[in-house]
Amino acid sequence: MAAPGTGESYFVSSFTVSVRKDKFKVVAAVHEIGPDILVAVWGGNRPHIGAIGMAQPRQSLRDEEQRAATSSVFTLLGHKEDLVVKPLSEEITRRFGRNSVVVAGIHWDNLTEDEIRTASRLCEKLTKKIIESLAGR
Repeated sequence: MAAPGTGESYFVSSFTVSVRKDKFKVVAAVHEIGPDILVAVWGGNRPHIGAIGMAQPRQSLRDEEQRAATSSVFTLLGHKEDLVVKPLSEEITRRFGRNSVVVAGIHWDNLTEDEIRTASRLCEKLTKKIIESLAGR
């Protein structure tokens, strides 16, 4: 595909991954847009947009030989998805050296503390699945 007005080609590819446990399911649509990666994460009984995280690669401050990520997060009032978008955008950028944007909106009504931990672990598993899928492309 050619970048508009440039004659240069760029790569666009998408895939979807999901994880499930009991009544919980979290889904991610991953889009590789040229050198960048865009991820939308949703789940629960009221998917929405709760937070946006973006990261860009930089040299590690501790070890010049390592890549790190600088990130920014915008969280809508009353939402907790920053706990998903920040680590996911940073991990994608750190691993692949690509700019990333992650948007997430996950909601289940009336969760217990145990169910919150289950949902959190599912998001961690989803992150691993996204990283594995990107690494295999």
